[in-house]
Amino acid sequence: MSENMKKKLAAIEQLRWRLKQGGGEAATEKQHARGKLTARERIELLCDPGTFAEFDLFAKHMGKDYGLDKKQLPADGVITGFGEVNGRRVVVFSEDFTVVAGTFGEMHGRKICKAVVMARKMGLPLIGMNDSGGARATEEMGALSMYGKLFKSQARACGVVPQIALIMGPVAGGQAYSPSMMDFLFMVENTSHMFLAGPPLVKAVVFQDATADELGSARVHAEKTGMSDYNASDDRDCIEKVRKLLSYLPSSVMETPPFEIPEDDPDRADEELLGIIPDDRKKPYDMHEIIERIVDKGSFFELKPEFAKNLITGLARLDGIVVGIVANNPMHLAGSLTVNSSLKGEKFIRFCDSFNIPLINLQDVPGYLIGIKSERDGIIRHGSKQLRAYAEATVPMITIVLRKSYAGGYLGMCSKEIGADFLFALPTAEICLMGAPGAVNILFRKEIAASDDPVKTRNRRIQEFYDNYVDPTYAAGLQHVDDIIDPRQMRPVLIKSLEIAMNKVE
Repeated sequence: MSENMKKKLAAIEQLRWRLKQGGGEAATEKQHARGKLTARERIELLCDPGTFAEFDLFAKHMGKDYGLDKKQLPADGVITGFGEVNGRRVVVFSEDFTVVAGTFGEMHGRKICKAVVMARKMGLPLIGMNDSGGARATEEMGALSMYGKLFKSQARACGVVPQIALIMGPVAGGQAYSPSMMDFLFMVENTSHMFLAGPPLVKAVVFQDATADELGSARVHAEKTGMSDYNASDDRDCIEKVRKLLSYLPSSVMETPPFEIPEDDPDRADEELLGIIPDDRKKPYDMHEIIERIVDKGSFFELKPEFAKNLITGLARLDGIVVGIVANNPMHLAGSLTVNSSLKGEKFIRFCDSFNIPLINLQDVPGYLIGIKSERDGIIRHGSKQLRAYAEATVPMITIVLRKSYAGGYLGMCSKEIGADFLFALPTAEICLMGAPGAVNILFRKEIAASDDPVKTRNRRIQEFYDNYVDPTYAAGLQHVDDIIDPRQMRPVLIKSLEIAMNKVE
C-alpha cells in the first residue's frame, strides 16, 4: 500500500470518527439529561450487535443563510442504514437531536427517502426513530420539497413492507405526517410529543395558551387520537417492544409471518373458560382473559390498548402461527362498535390482510352505538369502514360468537356473509337482528298494552323470543353457524380450523 493511500484512508477514518460524534459531548450530555438516548445508541439497542451498516454518513447540508454555510452538520442530523433484528434484516433511520435539533433539511430528507425506497425495493421492514424539531427554517423550500417526496415514498411502501415509527422526542410540523403514515407508531412517556404546531405557534396564530403535553403528549395520542400503538416507559422499553413486534411480522408482502415452534399444547382445554362468561347477560367480563387463555401462552401483543377500549386488537400465536385478534370488550360500552373502534379495527384488519396474517374474531357485541352524538360523529360513515375491511380481506378469518351478536354488530365483527371462513358459537351466544326486549316491544306492543299484567306478558314474550330466535341453535339450523362448541375447546377448535383455512385461495 502506498503512503498516499495510507494518508487518504487515515483522513477518511478520522473524518468518519468525527462525524459519528454527532453534535458533540455537550449535546450528548443534554440528550441524556432529558432522559433520552442518542440516535446511535438507539440503533445499537435495536440492531443485533455488529450488524448495522451505515450509508450516507458524509452527506452535507444545503443551507447557505444565517451563517449555516460555515457550520458542519454531521450526517445532516439523521443516521441511515440497514442491520439485523433477531437475525432478520431491517432498514433503519434515526434522527439525531444533538445536531441542530434533528431538524429536517433537504439532505436529511433525501437520506430518509433513500431508506424508504431501499426498504420497499429490497422487501425489508422500515424502522424510523423520530426526534426532531421539525423543518429546518434555513432550508425552507428544500425541506418542503423533500417532505412531499418522503410522503410519496412512504405511501408507495404502504402494504409492501411493514413500517414502524418510534417517536422518541419532539416531532413537529409537517414532519408529524411521516410517522402517521406508517403502520405502527410507538411513543415514550414524558419525552415524546407530536403536533403540527408547538405552543409558541399556536399562541401566535390561533391565540390559544397550550402546553406541549396538552397538544400532543404520548398520553394524548394513546387515549384521544389513537395514534400511539404503545406507550413505552423510556427509550429502552420502546425499542425492546419494537423488537418484539417485529417477531410477529413478515419482512414484506411476499412472505408469511415467522413461524415459531410452539411450546403450548394445541389440544389444551381450559376448564376456567366455563366460568368467565356470566350467567347474567347484562353483566360485563374482560375479554382479555378469554384471549390469554386460548392463544399460545404469553403470546398476545395488544396494540392501541388505551384507545377505543371497547375493541381489542393485537397479534398473537396459535400453535406457532401468527394471527391477528379482533375482539369486543364488554367491559367498555358493552362491547358496542363506535366511530373510534371502527377506525381502530379497520386499520388493523387491513394491515393483517396486507401481510398475510389470519384474523381471529371474538364477538360479544350489542351492535353499533346509537344516539344523537354517535350519529353526528359519523357512525354510519366510519362504521362502514370496518365492514368494508372485512369484506375485502382475503386472509383466513375465523369468528367465535361468545355472547351477544346483534344487528350490524354481527356483520361488523365478521359474520359468514361478510367473509368468515368458519363461524362458531358458544352455548351462551345470542345471534339475532335485534335484542329480545326491543323486538318484543315492536312485535307484541298491542298485546302487552291490552294485557291485565303487561309486565308478566312482556317477560313471557321475551323468554319465548330468546328460546325460539336468539338461541344459537336457530342460527345454526339455518347454517349461519358451523358448530356450537364447548367453551373449553375454543383453542383446539381454532387451531384445527386455522390449519384448514391456511390453504384458502381467494
